[in-house]
Amino acid sequence: MAGTAGTPGTPSVLRAMNDRAALDLLLAHGPLSRTKIGKLTGLSKPTASQLLARLESAGLVLVTGTTEGRPGPNAQLYAVNPTAAYAAGLDVTPERILAAVADITGRTVGEYELPTPGRRPSGPVVQQVTDALDGAVKAAGVARADLHRLVIGTPGAFDPGTGRLRYASHLPGWHSPALLDELAAVLPMPVEYENDVNLVAVAEQRLGAARGHEDFVLLWNEGGLGAALVLGGRLHRGWTGGAGEVGFLPVPGAPLVRQVTKANSGGYQELAGSQAIPHLARELGIADIPSGPYAEVAATLVERAAAEDTVLNRLLLQTYATRLATGLASLVSVLDPELVVLSGASLASGGEVLRSLVQSELEELAAARPRLVVGDVHEHPVLRGALESALAATRDEVFDTSR
Repeated sequence: MAGTAGTPGTPSVLRAMNDRAALDLLLAHGPLSRTKIGKLTGLSKPTASQLLARLESAGLVLVTGTTEGRPGPNAQLYAVNPTAAYAAGLDVTPERILAAVADITGRTVGEYELPTPGRRPSGPVVQQVTDALDGAVKAAGVARADLHRLVIGTPGAFDPGTGRLRYASHLPGWHSPALLDELAAVLPMPVEYENDVNLVAVAEQRLGAARGHEDFVLLWNEGGLGAALVLGGRLHRGWTGGAGEVGFLPVPGAPLVRQVTKANSGGYQELAGSQAIPHLARELGIADIPSGPYAEVAATLVERAAAEDTVLNRLLLQTYATRLATGLASLVSVLDPELVVLSGASLASGGEVLRSLVQSELEELAAARPRLVVGDVHEHPVLRGALESALAATRDEVFDTSR
């Protein structure tokens, strides 16, 4: 019925749209004057003034200072109120849970790392999650109840039909079908669960190398080999959340792996995963192979090979590039993406040298010709993606002034 609240084109909806546009501009540009907001939104000065008064009254913006160095009276500068809302993210691996809290502007205000070493969980997963979250909340100087949303990133994916975590048998304690209900019972805010590599893609699309791209593949190689698929600007998760679990992909050059979920590995993982790089280095006769976790060793070997141009290092990088391109060729042949982002320590450590080799090999193996780039989000990309995902949903809720 005409005039009903929420009807497109009504004054309340138009006001809400203008409010959101102004808030997004303040997030993107930082403090702005009323005049600048009016110019960027196309609103008249009186309308911009009413908008800012409305947002200030709602606690969504505040005055942060005045303009200086210009003729005439100084104008007030407005910014998004960082305390209007908070969101949190968790990055879960078998070795630790990394938690962080961000204010509504996206600034990280508290972090906490909870070690979880060993193949058996050091305590109930629910306790681990709440301990990690509370550590970040305490570091941020807020309370758990202040959080509007939490996004938890894990390897694998929770099957929407069963609630069980799949494709991640190496993550102890996370496979109970009752786990999600148990977490929901103790956490006061909405909680979302997302694959860790998908969250890296979120971070790269919002902040990094994939900004402005609607169709891209992100290839991740660190503790495991995986991919994220973004089609038409949206993550493609598949029927059970397993889209992008390319480590299980059978590929030429690797023996067939049977019962892949029990083995928690597959042909592409065996051929090009981080654990294959130290083995390759030994086969080539490369000396001085460091000790430590295989993902760290792999990243060190690749970084050293890219920096020190020797016959053996060139052979290591070329062989690794061919192996990577072998699996990528299947992906790009089916998906035909605009862009491929290389991320994770075992890829990023090779920099432009490795990227160029993979690009050349891929052009030999696949008809599709996507551009390859190295990811730009280097510091805790899974956690950053979790925060970005949580913040997007939080802003949609908090910035909606039509209610």
